[in-house]
Amino acid sequence: MKRFFLLAITGLMMTSCATIFTGTKDRITFNSTPSGATIYKDGIELCKTPCTVNMKRSLNDTDVEYKLDGYETRLITLDKEFNVVSVLNLGNLLGWGIDALSGSVLKYDRKVYDITLSKNNKTAMLNPTRIDIDSKKNVVELYVVSK
Repeated sequence: MKRFFLLAITGLMMTSCATIFTGTKDRITFNSTPSGATIYKDGIELCKTPCTVNMKRSLNDTDVEYKLDGYETRLITLDKEFNVVSVLNLGNLLGWGIDALSGSVLKYDRKVYDITLSKNNKTAMLNPTRIDIDSKKNVVELYVVSK
């Protein structure tokens, strides 16, 4: 009986409640207006909108970029909140540590991100009509005709 009790206590102390009960990933949906924007995380392409991705939880901020030709790039930080299931660890420091390392202490607050992209107004700079360079005065004049 003592062995069973000791084994049960040891098993309980080895658990990390949030990691076991809620996992280490959340499904996040990305939408954009207009659709077809490419979603990047840490410079790696995840998907094209509209799309849903399993995002690994982390204690660090998670930033994603929306990129679409002709539109300004949008950088957003995914919202997080405390995962209350972590409280089940109570005084179990090992469980807290495992949940912290797996990122399960926090979970993504929002599951859907709807982003409206703004047109990039810098396209006229690609086709200047005249460039004057005055090397004596160190001045460059750029003339652009916009419609």
